[in-house]
Amino acid sequence: MGFDLEALREAVKTHGTVTRVVIAAIKGSSPREVGAAMLVWEDGQSGTIGGGTLEFQATKAARLQTSQIKLTHHVLGPEMGQCCGGAVSLLSEVYDREAVDALDKAVIARSAKDGDMPLSVKRLLASARSQGIAPEPQLVDGWMVEPVHQPTRNLWIWGAGHVGRALVDVLSPLPDLAITWVDTTQDRFPDSIPPGVTAIPAAKPAALVHHAPRSAEHLVLTYSHNLDLELCNRLLSHDFRFAGLIGSATKWARFRSRLAALGHSPERISRITCPIGDPSLGKHPQMIAVGVAAQVLRPARQNELKKDLSA
Repeated sequence: MGFDLEALREAVKTHGTVTRVVIAAIKGSSPREVGAAMLVWEDGQSGTIGGGTLEFQATKAARLQTSQIKLTHHVLGPEMGQCCGGAVSLLSEVYDREAVDALDKAVIARSAKDGDMPLSVKRLLASARSQGIAPEPQLVDGWMVEPVHQPTRNLWIWGAGHVGRALVDVLSPLPDLAITWVDTTQDRFPDSIPPGVTAIPAAKPAALVHHAPRSAEHLVLTYSHNLDLELCNRLLSHDFRFAGLIGSATKWARFRSRLAALGHSPERISRITCPIGDPSLGKHPQMIAVGVAAQVLRPARQNELKKDLSA
């Protein structure tokens, strides 16, 4: 995880002044890790630093904060109603549009105290630049260092019907996913598109397949079986990290036959997963979305994907 600049930019654009609260350091146990952050504005918030009394007090303090930046320390003991047994340091920063626009670096380093950047931080930043490896979020000699978060996975969702919308609702808050959402017309999408989701209306969606990275993951769930088939055909010709198709075993048997007739080998066709999700959860769109999301995100699935990439 890192500094989610896009989420902050969107929050400031929508709500004006926003306070970002991030866990800067931990001693002992904590409900969240270093780098976990939440955004707080006058009448709302997003993200979490672990909930409970710590988050409640930090949220209240963020709305009253007058300084641009401050570092505070909190013991997670019985007096806070939290028995983690540890302590956390929180860095709270107030942002407006001008302050967000000034954040144009790959790694953001700042301190709640005045003074020059210490040599330890300079070395850390220089090492990150020379090696091209983002440092972990950390507090170094009073300076908070965070890499700007970049999504590590490209997910293409084909179809903006009930299941597509439910999937976007479930998956869009996750920071590691950059979601591209495709359907045939603009009016098939909801009026409000979540941050981090790129909605693309296209009269011929399958023509967009060649624009997807070969490492992308795809969920095919359009309103048309013919369009689903065309997308599967294009994906098999293009390559992908993962492809899942919504449908029954009967639908997949028919698709396998038609894809074979289009020249794809059985081994190639088997790379597409169908059906997707967990049928035991039922057919309600949200339940389908929960099952599909779990299939895409579960650790075992990730290990398979890594093996596919290294093969």
